[in-house]
Amino acid sequence: MQILIRPIITEKSLIGVRDGRYVFEVAKKANQPQIAQEIKKIYKVDVVKVNIINVKGEKKLIRQKYTAKIKGIKKAIVTLKKGQKIPGFEEK
Repeated sequence: MQILIRPIITEKSLIGVRDGRYVFEVAKKANQPQIAQEIKKIYKVDVVKVNIINVKGEKKLIRQKYTAKIKGIKKAIVTLKKGQKIPGFEEK
């Protein structure tokens, strides 16, 4: 099972990078210890804390007549040990 799906890079998530918090989309069945272990294995950093947020799917109106359901996602906010960074998340 693939634990990490993709990093989430938005303005709000990049503000957290200053404090060592990184946001990832993760698999629906992933739990906190699995996410921490996967981050440690891939990026070779020490994980202090993992918070999980389930984002609900929503209905979207298409052409004022039909509705479509957008799938929800599961996000993980990973806090790293002070002074450690993950490359590719730098602000410009």
